[in-house]
Amino acid sequence: MNLTIKKNIPLENPETKTFSADSFYLENEQKLPLVIFVHGYKGYKDWGAWNIMGEKLAEAGFFYVKFNFSHNGTTVEDPYHFADLEAFGNNNYSRELSDLGVVIDHFIRHPNVDDQKVILIGHSRGGGISIIKTFEDERINGLITLASVDTLERFPVGEAFENWKKKGVYYVLNGRTKQEMPHYFQFYEDYEKNIHRFDVERATEMAKAHMLIIHGTGDESVDPKQAEHLHILNPNSELFFVENANHTFGAKEPWTENELPGDLKLVTEKCIAFILDKM
Repeated sequence: MNLTIKKNIPLENPETKTFSADSFYLENEQKLPLVIFVHGYKGYKDWGAWNIMGEKLAEAGFFYVKFNFSHNGTTVEDPYHFADLEAFGNNNYSRELSDLGVVIDHFIRHPNVDDQKVILIGHSRGGGISIIKTFEDERINGLITLASVDTLERFPVGEAFENWKKKGVYYVLNGRTKQEMPHYFQFYEDYEKNIHRFDVERATEMAKAHMLIIHGTGDESVDPKQAEHLHILNPNSELFFVENANHTFGAKEPWTENELPGDLKLVTEKCIAFILDKM
């Protein structure tokens, strides 16, 4: 069977704006579980080794989708770079959850997809978004978090917060691209307005989907204790630590190898085994 890869499929969201998605699947007459990858903060669908991971999951018999959030800083015309920092600054959790809903709605209708088997894989902040979406959308019956946060309350504090509120914007340096990436105060206002909806702890406790929590013990960005916390909140979940793995499981941008880094290869194999077992 041939692997079909469709890149940069435009998806329209009237609540946000048009964004891009990719799909990977083996052409056959079987209905395939829909596996959607949700990228994290300062991430995008083509970062690092995500394409290779997509190929591996598709070859394992899944309909794999990854996408750029509409306000992650990329554009439909240039999905590989942060070409729209104004959009990045106007991103918020409401927009990300809306975009994820559009992705599910679009691909669940694909003729090769089994609409009774929908799994999210969320990395870092995308893990928190995926947890909330899983609680809200009963169509989702599988959830895998990779180096996930256990809260979306991740904002400046103290004097830095007051300066943000006063100026209306603060900037974070992207160490790779050297861009000063803006965060407008609307981001916090959206969070405060929807604080109960964005409660990752509550969503973790109440989510009914099969859940696998994966984290590297050497994660430099999100403390591994957050994985333990998510597991305590949902005792029916499975917790899997990758010894000494960093936040991106050995991947980096650009990724020029043809194979996955060792830690991400182990993670991908664990994801495949979990989905085959639970779905």
